[in-house]
Amino acid sequence: MLLKLDFAADKPIYLQIRDQIVLGIARGELAAGEKLPTIRALAEECGINMMTVSKAYQLLRQEGYIATDRRSGAVVSPRRGAAGPTKETLEGLRLRLGELRLAGMDEEQVLDLCRKLYEEGTE
Repeated sequence: MLLKLDFAADKPIYLQIRDQIVLGIARGELAAGEKLPTIRALAEECGINMMTVSKAYQLLRQEGYIATDRRSGAVVSPRRGAAGPTKETLEGLRLRLGELRLAGMDEEQVLDLCRKLYEEGTE
């Protein structure tokens, strides 16, 4: 699994891992049932501490994006569409919409941008 981590960014590495895995699932790059690298393997591949990867996997598991067990490791969970967005997701979206409004975008510009990003596969 190739991740692009920005060690100079303000966003913690474990959240960068989490976000890239979520986007990989959303784009269809990671399918339900697909096995993810072990914590040790991903940490070595990225040159980071195993606890950082473990924290990302724990968060993904709590959010329902992956399932873990001792024998099969971490695998992508089936889609959670019926559950709808989490409270945190909605709060994050509300904040981003506020930022776009403050940047001078009107409703139609925001909707056009959302359509474009959605069609691009949430890149």
